[in-house]
Parts: sequence; structure tokens; C-alpha cells
Amino acid sequence: MNSAVRLRVEGIGKTFRRRNKPAVEALRDIDMTIAEGEFVSIVGASGSGKSTLLRIIDGLIPASEGRILVDGRTVDQPGPDRAVVFQQDSLLPWKTVIDNVGYGLSLAGMPTRDAHRIAQRFIDIAGLGGFEHHYPHQLSGGMRQRVNVARALAVNPKILLLDEPFAALDAQTREIMQTELLSIWQETRKTVLLITHQIDEAVFLSDRVIVFSARPGTIREEIAVPLPRPRTLELKRSQAFVGLVDRIWKLIEAEVRAGLKQG
Repeated sequence: MNSAVRLRVEGIGKTFRRRNKPAVEALRDIDMTIAEGEFVSIVGASGSGKSTLLRIIDGLIPASEGRILVDGRTVDQPGPDRAVVFQQDSLLPWKTVIDNVGYGLSLAGMPTRDAHRIAQRFIDIAGLGGFEHHYPHQLSGGMRQRVNVARALAVNPKILLLDEPFAALDAQTREIMQTELLSIWQETRKTVLLITHQIDEAVFLSDRVIVFSARPGTIREEIAVPLPRPRTLELKRSQAFVGLVDRIWKLIEAEVRAGLKQG
């Protein structure tokens, strides 16, 4: 893996201020780095600010303190160097798979033929060959999310941001999608930051798992995942995998219990 730092988060804090209501501090003093080509997940209790941080990194909302750097350059607005995939797919229902995947390229002014050529590459990587001319309503939920990921990759971002991308899927489809995502990552070697509530998902996919404290979100611990790659679902039955999941669960459980006592 390349050791060059792709993403740097420096002293990020976020407080939401609401008229006639108490301010809510969502994040406090977040410092982290992600290397080029690294796959990192963030887990934590609900309300710990995980998705808030992802939106700050993408430039969708401003930080109250700190800064975000991509390849050493400060960013505070959305840009082509970052692409995000959310829990619900945002495909255009009147466009085919190939037009959806190539949509960002077309918006940037690329001729349709060139956009389709690039889109086809990522359709194939995502295992969607043969479905180029299908419409979203003709696809399963898992396939639509693969189209979402392919569309994000087609614009060639430096960083892929994933916010609970499989949360709306049933358990079996979710596991299959985890292996599909690993295959896509293996092919593209993009820098990936995943937000998830599923501890086993984070361990299965990642090089490192960052555990957030309860609100305000801070980094409770960073845990390396020294499991060999490539990974298959059989890995989830191994003692090493179960041990990592249990270690992370205990950290989150402690945060939840502390929050209940404070409440």
C-alpha cells in the first residue's frame, strides 16, 4: 500500500446551532489520516457524528473548527476529488444504467460516446455487464447500489466516501455486496472511507477501524485489521475476526452505557 497521505482531518469540530434551542456539539477535535489506497471504516453509537464527519469531508456542510486536506490541499466545498455514495440510491429513473454511470462525465461536458466508454469499464468492474440498457426499476436493490458505486468511480475521484451504503438491503444481499465492494476496491485501489453501524462489516472490509465515542464524537480508538487479503465471507467465522468484532463491540457498548447513565 502506498504510504502517501491522501486525506488528512485536522482538529475538526462541529456544533449545530438552532434558533431558540440549545446548541448540539456533534464532533470535537477529530484528527485522522488515511493513506492513498487505504480502506478505513468509522463505527460508533448512533448520534456519534460519523455521517456528519463524512459530509464535512465531502464539503456538503462546513466544519465549526479545523480543516480537511486532500493531498495536502485544504478543501471546504464539494469537488471532483471526492465522491459519495449514500444509503439510498439516487439514480435517475428515466436513464439507463450506462447513462446513470456516465452522468457525471456528461455533466462535465464529455461527449456521450466517451462517457459511455468510461462508464462501460466501471459497469464491468461492478459486475453489471449485460444490464447497461436496463432502467433502475428493473434492478434489485443490491444492483442499484452497485450502479451507484460505479457512477461514483466513473468520475475518477481520489477518495470514495460511503455512508451506510448497504443499510437498506436485506442481510443476505448485504453480505454479498460486501464481497462485491471488496472486488471493486481490489480492482480500483481507491482510498475509501466507510461509515457503518455494522461492526462485522467494518472489520471485514477495512485496513483500519476508527471507533467514535458518544456525542460529541471523538476518536475513542483506532484498531488495525491485520487479516489477510483477499477476503472471503468464510473469514467471518475465524477466531481472529470474531475477536476483533468483540473488541470493537465492547468499546461501543461502554460508550452507550456511559451515555445512558448521563441521560
